[in-house]
Amino acid sequence: MDRSIYSAVSGMQASMIRQRAIASNLANAQTAGFKAELFDSRAITVKGDPVEVRAMNRTEVRGANMTDGDIIATGGPLDIAMQGDTVLAVQALDGSEAYTRRGDLSITSAGVLQTGDGLPVIGDGGPVTVPVGGDVRIGPDGAILVIDPAAPDAPPERIGRLKLASFAGTDIAKGLDGQFRVRGGGILPEDLEAKIIPGAIEQSNVSTSQVMVDMIEAQRLFEIRTNIVSTNRDLDESGARLMRLD
Repeated sequence: MDRSIYSAVSGMQASMIRQRAIASNLANAQTAGFKAELFDSRAITVKGDPVEVRAMNRTEVRGANMTDGDIIATGGPLDIAMQGDTVLAVQALDGSEAYTRRGDLSITSAGVLQTGDGLPVIGDGGPVTVPVGGDVRIGPDGAILVIDPAAPDAPPERIGRLKLASFAGTDIAKGLDGQFRVRGGGILPEDLEAKIIPGAIEQSNVSTSQVMVDMIEAQRLFEIRTNIVSTNRDLDESGARLMRLD
């Protein structure tokens, strides 16, 4: 009897992990450039003669769905959209180089170019800073262009280039902070041929209808596993009563 209880409780824990991943996808359905988290479940057999028959359900987030989201034209001078295997280099909170598809850029009061979640954007020589008060534009090749408001007819000055990279052929992993990094360490080389779409933003690739279906399925599966534990408890109590009969 404890075999089924063991499997059911292990499955309940896996359902909770799956629910957390589903909730994260749903919460970020409107986040620019967000990539839906992918998870899978597998049976892990406990080794050893007495317990070989017991199997644990192991569910983990295995990666992200890297398919392109819808491109929405915004006309914003700092909005950029990436497609295919192109990613933007940013400085993560721990100071390391990470990568994102979030293209809703803005400029802080100190002139630092940052993403919508507040991470500094990396360019040719590290985090990008621009002249305060300048009219900043991003070119299709990632060039950072500044127009002097005092001379609006003058050609824009190129002050640098966003670090655009390609993850093609590289094993990257999505961290708990939502940023991508090279698995095992290291950084991606700059892709000088990468192109972006200025004045547009890539939407999240999360399908809210599919997320709702996944959530209902996960909840029902959790309830089924809970019922298995409850049924085994009733059987155990019935067996104990029979053993007490004269």
